[in-house]
Amino acid sequence: MKKLMMTATAAALALSAGTVSAADKTLTISVYAFAQDAFKEIVYDPFEEICGCDIVVETGNSVERLAKMEANKQSPVVDMAVMSMADALSASRAGLIADIDYAKLSNYDKLYDIAKDPNGDGKSVGYTFYATSIAYRSDKVSIDSWDDLLSPELAGRVAFPNVTTNQGPPALYMLGKAIGNDDYDLTAPIDAVAEHRDDFVTFYVRSSQLAQLMQQEEIWAAPIGRFAWGGFTDMGFPVEWATPKEGQTGGLNVMVMTKDSGHEDLAMQFMDFWLSTDVQTKLAEALVDSPANKEVVVSDAVADNLTYGAETADNLHLLPSEVLLDNRDMWLEQWNEKVGQ
Repeated sequence: MKKLMMTATAAALALSAGTVSAADKTLTISVYAFAQDAFKEIVYDPFEEICGCDIVVETGNSVERLAKMEANKQSPVVDMAVMSMADALSASRAGLIADIDYAKLSNYDKLYDIAKDPNGDGKSVGYTFYATSIAYRSDKVSIDSWDDLLSPELAGRVAFPNVTTNQGPPALYMLGKAIGNDDYDLTAPIDAVAEHRDDFVTFYVRSSQLAQLMQQEEIWAAPIGRFAWGGFTDMGFPVEWATPKEGQTGGLNVMVMTKDSGHEDLAMQFMDFWLSTDVQTKLAEALVDSPANKEVVVSDAVADNLTYGAETADNLHLLPSEVLLDNRDMWLEQWNEKVGQ
């Protein structure tokens, strides 16, 4: 039998929307498949004890998630979901997700500003974010700028994310800033990559392949998301995380509620619980998610493996969701034409 202390977090579950009826005691959520054992221990089981409800968990990627929401638009089968910021805007444009009454989230004001209504449409809230920068072999080279990826010293030793990946457009955006293109038009950085195409070892699709390439010294540098950092530090070679003078980019994952699911009150309670300082701290300490809650305090050892702290959150150069959605087909066309596969 689990024992749970009645904290402010638990008390906050009694939202102004009122008590959830006995008939509404099942919440179906759609989430990413990773770290589900940790989520069960830290998030799902404790919430079930507090609310006296059942959580049904579906896993999959964002494409599958959005497709299922669209297919069941008239009779939703999922109550709450997590997805990228851009996917949330896509779902919003398709009329698939509901407005969020932020006043009913007792932990909303504890979030970093980038996590508060990130798309500006009142339909999502950030729960974790990550930085994207350059991992590099510190015994071989130093990285001070994004345009170091194009330097003669790194020719034939760099991997770059394909434009089709989540890391591709943000990395191109930062490369563009480094070469003097300080806007969201990625034509200049795509042209720069195309000019140096033969200097890149690979245009990767999965970051999981990069640590081994770096260990074997086939590459010395690659833009990666912070969530992949642990795979590099555990390989036994000298590696550093760059802090380029142009800054870092990254991404934000958000929570949304399915429109007309009928379980909005319970979904709001669950979202508020997940955003609490206690839960976000435990997820951070388990190295599951970087906290969007600014009250979370972790050790230096934990922080080194996360995207952490107010200074980092305030200085991430994120591509707006509408820019990604409205331009990705054009970017892919330019990439295929100039860089190829």
